[in-house]
Amino acid sequence: MKLVSWNVNGIRACVKKGFLDYFQKVDADIFSIQETKLQENQILLELDGYHQFWNYAERKGYSGTAVFTKKKPLAVQYGIQLEEPDNEGRVITLEFEDFYLVNAYTPNSKRDLSRLGYRLIWEDAMKAHLLKLNDHKPVIFCGDLNVAHNEIDLKNAKPNIGNSGFTDEERGKFSSLLEAGFIDSFRYLYPDRTDSYTWWSYMNKVRERNIGWRIDYFVLSESLASSIKDADIHHEVLGSDHCPIILEM
Repeated sequence: MKLVSWNVNGIRACVKKGFLDYFQKVDADIFSIQETKLQENQILLELDGYHQFWNYAERKGYSGTAVFTKKKPLAVQYGIQLEEPDNEGRVITLEFEDFYLVNAYTPNSKRDLSRLGYRLIWEDAMKAHLLKLNDHKPVIFCGDLNVAHNEIDLKNAKPNIGNSGFTDEERGKFSSLLEAGFIDSFRYLYPDRTDSYTWWSYMNKVRERNIGWRIDYFVLSESLASSIKDADIHHEVLGSDHCPIILEM
């Protein structure tokens, strides 16, 4: 089974930059995207052989997630239980016979950290959601999680300590999730691999020089560890400021 996750930073723009060519070439069983940035009926993707599930944000041109799967799920849930209204289209949960697939676009705490409080509430709600699912069957949790977990996961760690995506609070929440019975599939296979990033700033030549962050993940229930065949980063694929990540089981 092959799974792909990609923050497309606007699916309409990404389609114009080769999304469909990559989609067909990679031939995933489940393909999850984040930051779709559209509303219902603003795009028609003809993906033969795939069931499509979309979660739109109420705010136009903002956030949003989608999952395209060859196998029809048993059930689909949109969003998670939050103290604040869950209206940003950030989560889709698909139940299959042997596992749950959770596709998420984690809120950015913003450069001035003005949304860090909401982010931490969101993290707690997501952890509770994943643990509840994990009580029934294993979980594959994927998406743009907007955090570089450890210093190895970004090019310039020291000057970024305390910045959005690399605060102690955000990193601590990710550690807490792993400690609760989950694994970071890429680091499980490649604990010491450096210069492996999934997002780069649009600033001049930053991607060329590979000054990036690894903030996109496949996080799995520990019980699935022995089923991992490979975890990869398709850094050469353009079309977004993120690149696709791949999990083979």
